[in-house]
Amino acid sequence: MNRFAYTRAQSVAEAVQALAGDPAARIIAGGTNLVDLMKYNVERPHRLIDITRLPLDAIEEHAGGLRLGALVPNSTVAYDARVTARYPLLASAILAGASPQLRNAASTGGNLLQRTRCYYFYDEGTPCNKRVPGSGCPAITGVNRIHAILGTSDHCIATHPSDMCVALAALEATVRVEGPNGPRGIPFAEFHRLPGDEPQRDTTLEPGEIVLSVDLPDRDFSHHYTYLKLRDRLSYAFALVSVAAALEMDGNTIRTARLALGGVAHKPWRNVEAERSLEGQKAAPETFRKAADLILAEAKPYAHNGFKIELARRAIVRGLAQAAAGTPQSQTDKRIR
Repeated sequence: MNRFAYTRAQSVAEAVQALAGDPAARIIAGGTNLVDLMKYNVERPHRLIDITRLPLDAIEEHAGGLRLGALVPNSTVAYDARVTARYPLLASAILAGASPQLRNAASTGGNLLQRTRCYYFYDEGTPCNKRVPGSGCPAITGVNRIHAILGTSDHCIATHPSDMCVALAALEATVRVEGPNGPRGIPFAEFHRLPGDEPQRDTTLEPGEIVLSVDLPDRDFSHHYTYLKLRDRLSYAFALVSVAAALEMDGNTIRTARLALGGVAHKPWRNVEAERSLEGQKAAPETFRKAADLILAEAKPYAHNGFKIELARRAIVRGLAQAAAGTPQSQTDKRIR
């Protein structure tokens, strides 16, 4: 691990100033991802800016919804009574990820900013456009079983690893940030980037900006939702495919639909056309299959991950069926039958 300086920020303004003044600096809170990356020499910051003393660790009522401070631990969000009552999809997604110990340490803001778990990104001995822009993407022709099938580019086929972010995408959260130019809100759909020709950029944060909170809107998806996560093993594994489904129902008719996928792209994947195809329709397998076909119409398989297309199709159909029936996925059963 390289030598680095350490600064403990006493205010948001101080943290922004320190970050903006040193492009090689990194924000640290729980450190569950950054410290690993530093150990692997993937991240080599000259300075760590500790924000754990900032007043960003509360869950508050806001505009009819909830505001989750950037420093609220994942476990606190998952077990907060207001979250479990009004946003159970989010609680389910968080509990599907990592381990209890990591959820106790990981922060809300840090979860948004975690980096891909691509083998090549973590291996300093191989090229990687995310790590060294212009060096190449060996995953495209290499071992790519866990990699993306949607939104890829010739420069990167990595996937975003977060479960929490898939639920936040479906719930249409807003990310509040502050930087040298002041505060702003970023719709969740615009927060993460597809790789394009700049795969080293995971988000749309500007230099010097830090995450302050995640705002959840005032919508009622508390009865018809599911988070379905398919992975190689039940404990502590990242998703091959995950589905966050949130519906508002009139009897057996879908009034509003929100659907996001994880494990398939460089960001949580939504398809507005597919969501609209569900609205006003009866909750039926053929309706769900049509939405799945729309979402996966442009899926591009690589040598080892073609199975993800059919896996995603079945997961979408099953997730929507469970959400419509009001029977959210049990955390003890992740198999597709």
